[in-house]
Amino acid sequence: MIGDLRVQEIVRGNGRRAYTILSPDGSVCRVADGFLRTCEPGTCRTYSYLLVDHLRWLAFECLAPESVTVRDLQRYMAALGAEYAGPHGQPWRVGKAPYGQSGLEVMAACLKRFYGHQGGRGINQALAKELDSSRLPTKADRRRAFLGHALRSMPANPLAPTKAVRRRHPKMLPDGALQRLAESGISARDRMIVAWLADGGFRVGELCGLHLVDLHLRDGAACGQCQSPHVHICHREGNANRSRAKTKHPWRIEDGVVCGGAVRRASPAMVSSYFSYITGEYPPDAGHGMLLVQLRGPRRGRPLAMQAVRGMLRRVGARLDLGRVRPHQFRHSFATGVLDASGGNAVYARDAGGWASAATVDGVYGHADVHDPAFAAALERFWGER
Repeated sequence: MIGDLRVQEIVRGNGRRAYTILSPDGSVCRVADGFLRTCEPGTCRTYSYLLVDHLRWLAFECLAPESVTVRDLQRYMAALGAEYAGPHGQPWRVGKAPYGQSGLEVMAACLKRFYGHQGGRGINQALAKELDSSRLPTKADRRRAFLGHALRSMPANPLAPTKAVRRRHPKMLPDGALQRLAESGISARDRMIVAWLADGGFRVGELCGLHLVDLHLRDGAACGQCQSPHVHICHREGNANRSRAKTKHPWRIEDGVVCGGAVRRASPAMVSSYFSYITGEYPPDAGHGMLLVQLRGPRRGRPLAMQAVRGMLRRVGARLDLGRVRPHQFRHSFATGVLDASGGNAVYARDAGGWASAATVDGVYGHADVHDPAFAAALERFWGER
């Protein structure tokens, strides 16, 4: 059966996780397994779930990786939600929402890399060569590259969707939500979660992946990387709660002190909430060394999962009539607040929240109606005259 292809997680002895795809008879799907072994752990998980859907579609369309063409792959992208001039074929993913812009881009990258790997093994080399195209560099490409004036071409992907030109408007926390969340009678651990998401701009995977050794919450820490209280965000694949930081900055432990990673400064409210939690609720017999733990039930003392944080915020938000509260709303509000406080300096916001570039911060959060007081004052004067 087509739908019997499934993703299988493999937990290795060192705690690291790998992913593969199993055939209907329970054997390893070799065409997928060889490719997934070449991917990094985080990428392997994403690509495995994308690839299993694509392999199901191939069987549904009576195609095989050895015979598929670019035209077929474009039809598949159209079935996921991409624009395509031509017949799509039979319906696929009936009842499921189409992919968004970022989802289509990741799928296009997965397919290009998968069929490029197949071409390297001598399978469907014509398709691999057709997907390995190039384009002229843009001004942004030249700015990012060293000696950018010498660029002649850049890698391209014929399957990638057209870039959306509209600017995104991220969803912020409701007005007054932080104060109401802090005063809602939640536990010291949950108050710490709210304070750290609000003042640190953490992604939920970064927060749930923190270990106690990553926290340098006193002045003049031994790492020497920041004199004020701060946190080291370190990418780990073997966390018991399966959380991991998105960024993969190199880090190490020297004489028992964590160095490297992404350094994020800690506010006085973050430090205060940490000590309230660690002295009042943190179980002394938790031997895993992670920061956030379960407080009740049979899994008391075990590391807290990302889904548990999302569930806590969802329940408290519903109880306080705040609507659906999500962890990433804190990050959006954090970026907006830093931009407001710095006069729109995207570099400050980039370093404070750990974004890849100032251009990303400016493209998502840099709206004049939010960050330009003169513009807001002009609107208010206009409305008053009107």
